[in-house]
Amino acid sequence: MRRSSVLSTRIRTPRPVLAAVALSVSLTACSAQAADGPARDAEPASKAPPAKVTVVDPTAGRPVTVTASGGTIATVKVVDADGGALTGRTGAGGARWVSDRKAAPGSTYTVEVTSRAADGKESTTRSSFTTPEPERVNKLTLAPGKNTTVGVGHPLSIVFDLPVTRKADVERQLKVTTSNATEGSWGWVKDYSGRDRADWRPREYWKPGTKVTLEADLNGTDSGGGWFVRDYRTGFTVGAAQIVRVDLDRHTLTVRRDGRTVRTIPVSGGTPGGDKRSWRGTAVLMAKEGTINMNSETVGLGDAYDKMVDHSMRLTWSGMYAHAAPWNAAHFGKANRSSGCIGMSDADAASFYALVNVGDPFEITGRDTKGTVDVGNGYGAWNLSWERWKTKSALG
Repeated sequence: MRRSSVLSTRIRTPRPVLAAVALSVSLTACSAQAADGPARDAEPASKAPPAKVTVVDPTAGRPVTVTASGGTIATVKVVDADGGALTGRTGAGGARWVSDRKAAPGSTYTVEVTSRAADGKESTTRSSFTTPEPERVNKLTLAPGKNTTVGVGHPLSIVFDLPVTRKADVERQLKVTTSNATEGSWGWVKDYSGRDRADWRPREYWKPGTKVTLEADLNGTDSGGGWFVRDYRTGFTVGAAQIVRVDLDRHTLTVRRDGRTVRTIPVSGGTPGGDKRSWRGTAVLMAKEGTINMNSETVGLGDAYDKMVDHSMRLTWSGMYAHAAPWNAAHFGKANRSSGCIGMSDADAASFYALVNVGDPFEITGRDTKGTVDVGNGYGAWNLSWERWKTKSALG
């Protein structure tokens, strides 16, 4: 399955620096005085003490901080070389400003601070700092693809190029919004490729028509295996409530839409008693790949087969598909004699291929199988209870 990598416009916000630098600036504000000078025996008017402003560059994984003593902070502007602004908030009675985001690695920022002295006079100072380039940059791949429509079983899935050892820090930067306040949770799993992966699945299958958006504000976040140097955005829509039920004992495949049966097809599953058995549990249709070459050596079955297969629909990364299998026609609806896939006639495969959508869940049952689809072997999160799935969140 091709995973679509969704790239958004780079959010030019500050990134983490590896060494802290403090810049102190004294701002002098003069006190008012009568034009003809002070009265002869009066004490001379006192001047307000200068405001001292300190700009602290962020250490790795920390925001930019500005402090003021002997006065308050009026405004702070932090801008990168491309004009991207870093927003922030003033607290501690106006004596401290902290950026909302972290500074990004390998960027130069200009800081403009306007402070107010005790007598109300304002002064402005400018300074700059540069964060070092990251040694390693982490990137990610998102699924489903942006602006797609998928079935009710498809999770929001992120696969990371480099290891993520600071999972809680990364998960805090991932914001999922749905059009109907869907309850869901992130869960960290090991992808079949061996890479770290985070999936967000609802408590139950999605409701049809749900619109889902992800804001991954990762720019400047340390994953532990590398820094993120950009933000990501994606979104998708959930289509029809369609569920495919495969009964390996009865050798049938049934399509149900909105709770009604719309199609039943005779099939043949994996041969019992060995490595050619099928998986059971819930697998999600990952991709409709059409006509592809299937070679048994790629799935550890020696030289059992090497052929072009039509109407191929991927269900797991380990190689379980639903597809046309005319060579197995004598067993459709009668016996399981495939090499692990769910086979059907050319005609049934063609119409079924047109009917199903990426993201449709396949609920597979049968007595003699290889076991339950693993959570990282495709999208197997539905094989865990809701309570168990929530424990996989780094923030749970």
